[in-house]
Amino acid sequence: MTDAAVHVVGGGLAGSEAAWQLARLGVPVTLHEMRPIRGTEAHVGGRLAELVCSNSFRSDDVLSNAVGLLHEEMRRCDSLIMAAADAHKVPAGSALAVDREGFAGVVELALEDHDSVDIQRAEVVGLPPETWGSTIIATGPLTAPDLAAAIRNVGGEDNLAFFDAIAPIVHKDSIDFSKAWFQSRYDRAGPGGDTAAYINCPLNKAEYDAFVAALIEGEKSSFKSWEQGTPYFEGCLPIEVMAERGHDTLRFGPMKPVGLTNPHSPETRAHAIVQLRQDNALGTLYNIVGFQTKLKHGAQKEIFRRIAGLENARFARLGGVHRNTFINSPRLLDGDLRLKALPRLRFAGQITGVEGYVESAAMGLLAGRFAAAEWRGGTTTPPPRTTALGALLAHITTGADASTFQPMNISFGLFPPLDHPAKKKERKAALANRALEDLDEWLGVRMVAAE
Repeated sequence: MTDAAVHVVGGGLAGSEAAWQLARLGVPVTLHEMRPIRGTEAHVGGRLAELVCSNSFRSDDVLSNAVGLLHEEMRRCDSLIMAAADAHKVPAGSALAVDREGFAGVVELALEDHDSVDIQRAEVVGLPPETWGSTIIATGPLTAPDLAAAIRNVGGEDNLAFFDAIAPIVHKDSIDFSKAWFQSRYDRAGPGGDTAAYINCPLNKAEYDAFVAALIEGEKSSFKSWEQGTPYFEGCLPIEVMAERGHDTLRFGPMKPVGLTNPHSPETRAHAIVQLRQDNALGTLYNIVGFQTKLKHGAQKEIFRRIAGLENARFARLGGVHRNTFINSPRLLDGDLRLKALPRLRFAGQITGVEGYVESAAMGLLAGRFAAAEWRGGTTTPPPRTTALGALLAHITTGADASTFQPMNISFGLFPPLDHPAKKKERKAALANRALEDLDEWLGVRMVAAE
């Protein structure tokens, strides 16, 4: 006999969102999470939806940024992840950043309290049994080896992987504000009107030159033999890798000095600027933006304390690099996120080859809705490709070239062109407005069909 519940393997952002979408549609869910019974290389606790890298969900600007549009689309789909993020946001200019503990607490409590959700804390070893029936695998980039091997065998594909990196976190009270200052780039206001959401630390040319040299020469952690040759994701390169690509690469990347004025020396233009973003609701912790690294911990402390204002920095967490795993979705998955070779299995989250917290949760949202429709005997209607949800889904299932497939963030480049040309400055807003109109129509059709 087949279990009546839909099983979700993995309690990260995608798995938690998938379980929520199933439960809110009246489908019984068994959510499997191996932590804290078995940990991973990057997680520090056992909570559902724990954030292991940045605390930022990136831009929340609906009309000019594709990820901001994805935020809004997910809100309109009753996303638990977005509701938790909105409930525990911290100042971050125009971005949406969250307090890690508060965010994970809301997600976990909502699922624990839902009558349709059964949370089981144990590792799923190997392929989920056939008796489970419909199953969503949302184990993320840190999938346990036995399950990863089973997935690889069923899909007939070699495992694909890249390295992701974690930025260090600093105690705010250890920052020297006689050198550092609060300001958002170009004084742009965030959702709460704050124009000073970031801490800024300036470097002159000599300091920058010495810093880059130290990054390149600093002692780095070595890769395990099975990690050799695995490519980094271009959107999350370790800072020392960026430095090796060119002396000024960092000045045009995470350390760009534009749009900021040092109040301690307003007549002097900094050669480079390091920014820190609030990491918790209390405002006691700040992460160093773009400073993901594979430097050894001792080297990190020595090198990062060369930055003006961080000479006496105390680190709540140092940076690190871990291997992320993903499948070749364009070759292995159908349009409903099902494994072609074994349709009872769906995939969701970062393991599908999307990159980013929000994109991962979005695939969980869709997988949950698709599985719910199937469980109820209905048919699946994917979101229009003109929406952020639909564009991302189409990219990983049919749009990307399977022979060169790599992780991808949402971008307006994935959207179909407008029917009527728009001026360059108006194009993104036009794409966003079209997306929201089409999403509302899709949601209305789905609600009518469900009734």
